[in-house]
Formats: sequence, structure tokens, C-alpha cells
Amino acid sequence: MPIDNDFKTPQSAQELALPGHDKAPLFLAFVSSVGSDTGLPWCPDVRAALPVLQAVFTKSEAPKLGIVGVGQKPEWREPGNIYRTKWNVSNVPTLVRYERRDGKVIEIGRLIEGEILVPEKLSKLLGYTSSL
Repeated sequence: MPIDNDFKTPQSAQELALPGHDKAPLFLAFVSSVGSDTGLPWCPDVRAALPVLQAVFTKSEAPKLGIVGVGQKPEWREPGNIYRTKWNVSNVPTLVRYERRDGKVIEIGRLIEGEILVPEKLSKLLGYTSSL
């Protein structure tokens, strides 16, 4: 499945458009936004995780991944940041798996920061073994 590098989040997870069949997952990676001065994400953990996410989610068997920029550092640090308040994200990067169960979109699991770099944890969240 393709990676959507500029995923637009709806107001809530319930409004997410999940791909394909009923149990098809959608993954969202909440990452720091790219700095205009460097052209890179401002967070070093995000810079470390992005190549892993690219490698895993560009494979033919991979589910869909949406990349969500949470803002520049001052915007992200605001307690009222929409991703902190509506999406329960308090660390970047955060990788979240969503599925539809009994007609509702629910969070199945998440990895934060360095957990994304642990192959066993990432494979468990994906639901299959992926060579990194």
C-alpha cells in the first residue's frame, strides 16, 4: 500500500476512512514537521524512525500508512495542540494502528519513539513479520 506523506486527519478516529475490507488496518505516524531552515524533521527520534517506516510500509504486502505532521516545536509543545488533545499523542514519533471493529474505528495499538526501531515490536503491531 502507498504511504500518504501528507495525511489529513479528520476530527476524530471514528471519521477515518479505513482501506479495503472490514479488518483492514490503517496506520498513522505522528511525526514532527519539517523545519524550513533544514528541510528535515526537527525531532531526532523522527529522523531515525522515518527510514524504517519508509522501508516497511513501501513493501507490497504493507498496509496503508498516513504521515501526520504535528507542527513545529513551539506548536507541538502547546498543551492545546490538536494531536495531544484529540488524538492522545504525547510523543513523536508515534505509530498507531486503527481497525474497524463492530462498526467502530478503534485504536489497536501504538509504538512511541524508539519502540518503532525495535523489529519485534514493530512486527507485532503490524501483525506480520517484516524484515527491516
